[in-house]
Amino acid sequence: MLSLARRQPSALLLTGQLAAVVLYPFMEGSSAGRALFSAFGIGLLSLVLLAVRSSPALTWVGLLLAAPATVLLLIQAITDSDALLPYSSAFEAVLYLYAAGALLAYMLADHEITSDELFAVGATFTLVAWGFAYAFTVYQAIEPSSFTAAVDAHGERTWMEFLFLSFTTLSSTGLSDVVPVKAFGRTLVMLEEIAGVAYIAMVVSRLVGLTILHRAR
Repeated sequence: MLSLARRQPSALLLTGQLAAVVLYPFMEGSSAGRALFSAFGIGLLSLVLLAVRSSPALTWVGLLLAAPATVLLLIQAITDSDALLPYSSAFEAVLYLYAAGALLAYMLADHEITSDELFAVGATFTLVAWGFAYAFTVYQAIEPSSFTAAVDAHGERTWMEFLFLSFTTLSSTGLSDVVPVKAFGRTLVMLEEIAGVAYIAMVVSRLVGLTILHRAR
């Protein structure tokens, strides 16, 4: 595992995030589940730092963002309280978006396509989705009832609802039943839509072009 973490940190990060997508729905709705949710979040933070460490980005910036987020998640796991959720989500949003930028720089640093760079394509996409989902969580804490949904339109949106909104927005599928109803919430969604289109244009098209060039050579 240590050897894999050194050679392909992006693969571990992508695997952890996909596992989280499957497991998170079973963690909502109970105190034990929320504690596991916080513990799982701490584990993902460590994988994010591994990915940042392998990139040209500054590792100490990632540590500076991850340290307070980890402390806040530990407190939430021990106390079973959501009072600190907006604060930990703020640090996590910045960290995940910083890590996405770090992996983007990692993929654009050379013209050779490695297996870890292929995993980084997926990991960067999920990092951006996570980052915006945390940003939605923070905005909801600042401006309650800023998002509505087909089910329980006037209630507060859960983490899985925000993650679902983020993935459908970033992938431009538009299948989410969660809708921003306040102005800045719509701004966040529009920024994520721009990020999704730019990601496809910059990274995926470059990957296809390099693959064709390699085969031609």
